[in-house]
Amino acid sequence: MSFIVFEELFEIPLRNGLTKPKRIRGEGYKMVNMGELFAYPRINNLVMDRAPLNEKEKESSLLKTGDLLFARQSLVREGAGQCSIFLNDQEEVCFESHLIRCRLKQDIANPTFYFYFFSSCLGKKIINTIVEQGAGAAGIRGSDLAKLIVPKPSIVIQERIAKILSDLDDKIYLNNQINQTLESIAQAIFKSWFIDFDPVRAKIAAKQEGKDPERAAMCAISGKSEAELKQMAKEDFAELQATAALFPDELVESELGEVPKGWEVNSLGNICNFTPGSAFKPEYQGQTQGEIPFIKVSDMNLNGNESFIVKANNYIDNSLQKERKFKLHEEGATVFAKIGVALISNRRRLLTMPTIIDNNMMSASPVKALSTPYYLYLLLKTIDFNTLVSGTALPYLNVSDLRKISIVHPTINLLNKFELMANPLLQKIKLNSVQCEGMVTLRDNLLPKLLSGELDVSDLQGEGIDG
Repeated sequence: MSFIVFEELFEIPLRNGLTKPKRIRGEGYKMVNMGELFAYPRINNLVMDRAPLNEKEKESSLLKTGDLLFARQSLVREGAGQCSIFLNDQEEVCFESHLIRCRLKQDIANPTFYFYFFSSCLGKKIINTIVEQGAGAAGIRGSDLAKLIVPKPSIVIQERIAKILSDLDDKIYLNNQINQTLESIAQAIFKSWFIDFDPVRAKIAAKQEGKDPERAAMCAISGKSEAELKQMAKEDFAELQATAALFPDELVESELGEVPKGWEVNSLGNICNFTPGSAFKPEYQGQTQGEIPFIKVSDMNLNGNESFIVKANNYIDNSLQKERKFKLHEEGATVFAKIGVALISNRRRLLTMPTIIDNNMMSASPVKALSTPYYLYLLLKTIDFNTLVSGTALPYLNVSDLRKISIVHPTINLLNKFELMANPLLQKIKLNSVQCEGMVTLRDNLLPKLLSGELDVSDLQGEGIDG
């Protein structure tokens, strides 16, 4: 393995981005900001802020495919020097002043390879040698970045490694896209049944028109026409018919407006139990092996944890959990932040196993015979917690107000039917998330082994990533 001074790979010198005040932003050219860099390691056709550019600025700051972007600053040391790669966009894109652009000679340096290198533990280790810690933030200078010593395998090896790792990332991205679609479907069913009351309204309209109410509800539930219903298998038709029968054919007045007859107005605190987390002292943190995950708010951001918590940064042993009497939050509970700026994002996650959560979080677990895990998860996602926040310097969730929220509560038979319909969708999300977590681990472990020669790149060349 040979090494080289990083700047010897540059096509053009490193460059910082543009400073554009907020008052002139919103129109013009797309601009990559710190938010995009930290949220999207691979930048490809994103929605982002805009800023006007003159001809000189366009010449100096527009991005090209393969450009690497490094964070000049971060509130935490680990973020300084974080690297993203610009892949593509349908429009011209520039970048802002807190970022450093690196454009490589692509005949000798594969940008994707160096993106993965700087994203790996090896690359982060050498970046850390140039990080300067200030009073309020950490940062790097382009002049120091240019002088780093980096590995330089042959361009053929670079391209092979880049292909292997990018194939993994493509599969991770595809799984995440599938998961977003599946959750959107589950949310659409939830909204149709429990917020818009579409099957009930379909029955009402059919009665007024002298048509079959049950058949109308079946069409509303399935999205099929009456002609398509006739083409269904007998078993599927019977199941759909049984589901339609669970919806009433009348709306009645309530304190929340019109609601389906037989449903009740209830409070959120009556259908679920809210439980706060436990203090997670530093001496218990840092263990990556153990029987029980101990999650913090930041764990909701981990790749694979977009809907379900499938991994954590910290684990503890059963013995410590019993000794310290940490509360175990049950599988199927929904967890969320209860304090701090994390409240703004309104994130909810489902637990896949008994889990300990820290005291900046809270869980909501369904009360048996009144709620179900997936129904509660999707219900909580419809509630804007920002409307319940108290405090200014440090916002916190007013849980007593949360408990008092009025909801339209369907019958348990309908809740159980919804759980059966949502289960395949959400279980597929869970499986995809677990697969993503495994691929992230594989990707992160491969590069050091490939660079060191512990794993021969030719052993993996040509093998597809098929999950």
